[in-house]
Amino acid sequence: MRTSRTLFAVAGALAAVAVASAGALPTQAASAAAPPGGVYYVQSAVTGLNASAAAGAVEQHRPKGNEDHQQWTLREAGSAYVLEDAAAAGACLGRSGGAARTMGCAVSDAAWEVVDIGDDRYQLKAPGAESYLTVGARPSGQNYPAQLGVGGSGTLAEWYLTPVGPVTDPMPPADQRTLDEMSFLTAHNAYANGVDGGFAPPFINLAPNQNRGIDQQLADGVRGFQLDIHQTTDGAILCHNSCTLVSRPVALWVDLQRMVDFLAANPDQFVTVFLEDYVDPAVLRSEIQRVAGLSDVLYRPNLTGVRENGWPTMARLVADNDRLLIFSDHSRSADEAAGLTRESFGVLYQREWTVENYWSMGPGIGTSDWSCYSRWYDAGTNIPLTRTGSPFRPLYVMNHFRDVPVEGTARTDNERLLNRAQRFCQPAARKKPNFVAVDRYDVGNPGGAVGTLNTYTY
Repeated sequence: MRTSRTLFAVAGALAAVAVASAGALPTQAASAAAPPGGVYYVQSAVTGLNASAAAGAVEQHRPKGNEDHQQWTLREAGSAYVLEDAAAAGACLGRSGGAARTMGCAVSDAAWEVVDIGDDRYQLKAPGAESYLTVGARPSGQNYPAQLGVGGSGTLAEWYLTPVGPVTDPMPPADQRTLDEMSFLTAHNAYANGVDGGFAPPFINLAPNQNRGIDQQLADGVRGFQLDIHQTTDGAILCHNSCTLVSRPVALWVDLQRMVDFLAANPDQFVTVFLEDYVDPAVLRSEIQRVAGLSDVLYRPNLTGVRENGWPTMARLVADNDRLLIFSDHSRSADEAAGLTRESFGVLYQREWTVENYWSMGPGIGTSDWSCYSRWYDAGTNIPLTRTGSPFRPLYVMNHFRDVPVEGTARTDNERLLNRAQRFCQPAARKKPNFVAVDRYDVGNPGGAVGTLNTYTY
């Protein structure tokens, strides 16, 4: 990627230099430097949300394809550029006073200079002025405002121009594939299966998230497991919301032992566990210490230079026997206050290593919400799906399920999984999903969708 700051709109003295040195017209030089003309999402580098045309206003909305005018056609207009609403010919992203508005594409306030600031980020600058398309400042205790504005050139004025039709490459050979290039079928609430034991009060047991036990899930190719753990006098127990009234509860260590035994029998496989974690760190440590052989396969990327060097290849992980990765959604600060961090015994803080889209697509029946936006975007947090680094890239957990698992709905949703992943979630995160979490993985063939994801890199 380019790291130097480049002004794409060639004008004035810069245009004269370009013509004298290269014999090219100013617009030709601009075209050579700028992103190619095409259809893009204008995506905030701060929030990960997309610029959307909204009844004359331009607001940041949750990424959802082009259902609410989020796609913009970039094209040259003289020595500058315009971004035309792909669903409304003649309406371009412009500015009026301090607000972003849609207006006729020939209006001078619809013209932008496109400024490359490196790391695949751009600024949209008003020609001849130090005014930029920007996200509004975040009020204390609130989200960033929806309405986009025009202001200074700080971080809030940084954007991705994310292609609607992204460039992909074939998956590298098996011995060269890195962990962040892979996609894994992941079972949401894998413990809530009605086979291995109780997980909720009887009336909730009637709607299990999965229909097969952990051993069968492993045999069927599930490699990611989302588990809820609650603290009782018996330790860390797998329950949904509460362990009260649960018959035949299962302890975390029991399911972890199943996974470790599977890895021992299948030395080329890799498993990841995501804990929705409501236990004290000392209790979790004791639970993990009960699992025979876990320390032999536990992968601890915080100790192996991943942040400095990027994720290793799957072949290296297998060779080093680093084949079980465990994340917790618990707070590091809370653990530090308690004097014992989960990281000290090999459980990573998920928000430091992954990004994740909001968990619900809607109720158990009826229409679904296919928008893809961060689970951790609210008045108190802001971890956009687009968060990245160099060379380290967070792993992306794509949630694809409803509030209540209903078999018919799950089947339909799982049949549409690949469509949502590629058209909605991939561009929203600017990366391919690494863990695709579903209810009832046994219906609708989500494994086939994951197989397709594993044929290319984004």
